[in-house]
Amino acid sequence: MRGLSERVKAMKPSATVAVNARALELKRQGVDLVPLTAGEPDFDTPEHVKEAARRALAQGKTKYAPPAGIPELREALAEKFRRENGLAVAPEETIVTVGGKQALFNLFQALLDPGDEVIVLAPYWVSYPEMVRLAGGVPVEVATRPEDGFVPDPEAVRRAITPRTKALVVNSPNNPTGAVYPQEVLEALARLAVEHDFYLVSDEIYEHLIYEGAHFSPGTLAPEHTITVNGAAKAFAMTGWRIGYACGPRGVIKAMADISSQSTTSPDTIAQWAALEALTNLEASQAFIQMARKAYQKRRDLLLEGLSALGLKAVRPSGAFYVLLNTDAFAEDEIQAAERLLEARVAVVPGTDFAAYRHVRLSYATSEENLKKALGRMATLL
Repeated sequence: MRGLSERVKAMKPSATVAVNARALELKRQGVDLVPLTAGEPDFDTPEHVKEAARRALAQGKTKYAPPAGIPELREALAEKFRRENGLAVAPEETIVTVGGKQALFNLFQALLDPGDEVIVLAPYWVSYPEMVRLAGGVPVEVATRPEDGFVPDPEAVRRAITPRTKALVVNSPNNPTGAVYPQEVLEALARLAVEHDFYLVSDEIYEHLIYEGAHFSPGTLAPEHTITVNGAAKAFAMTGWRIGYACGPRGVIKAMADISSQSTTSPDTIAQWAALEALTNLEASQAFIQMARKAYQKRRDLLLEGLSALGLKAVRPSGAFYVLLNTDAFAEDEIQAAERLLEARVAVVPGTDFAAYRHVRLSYATSEENLKKALGRMATLL
């Protein structure tokens, strides 16, 4: 029998998904493990959102949806982008996808020809370069530095631009660093996109989880060059509902919808009605977001103080719910560090596939009790 495609054989599976699956399996086997792996809120989906799903079921809203999403949700998205991000978009310039991942995957499939280059700022979310490669593109890394708070240097990005540059991926707040890029940096990157005529892919999935600083959407400066990607997962604790969304130039959005029409058809219809509730019941949703953000900030501070007391180095994150821990104090590299921590019954994600070498990623989307337990086990290890 003939084998798999070279494209698939060259693809690396998601390290974050694999490590989290391993941690969950160990817990299922009864191992007393503290998992700091998942990029997933530990809060339950808000009750008003779940109730909207129940109503949709009761009303028989269980049929196929249009590839770009139900019209009511696309209208709400256009309003959300206007209200929260300052983006003037029509409903036809929005799309609903099966999670934020599909929005990015469809986007790269729609934009890239073989050999097109996409600049990714390292450390980066593990799926960006793999999605680019699956679309025939070439990821080009531009490193950020811990001493700069992992904030990119626009001049370093400029030096990486070539005639084949098709896009730049920006993720603020950032996974895995937690960095929130200053407005002036995002403005400089938007100007580069216009000047050199490439697309700016702005992944803003963590926009509501900022503890210092403010969120800024670069699409306000370069609307014809920017595709803004977001989703319901992080803000509304709707990871399993698989609802992502994006906005951008109408032709790009239509191409993304055409790809959905030949693959997933559409996101889950019931989940779309639930997401509509999350986006339109502002009082209830904002109360949930504020509660979660306050809890995450308290957990972040607890974790940073604990790591500092142990003499361990970590750049203070201003957003998201991750800390990148430098591993020089207890391991030769990030792989050994993750293995040693797992032996101490603390599960973390090695930074290798994030291009965060000599670091491991700790997620504080877990209880204060778990964080204290993890710090105690790390103290014993050290």
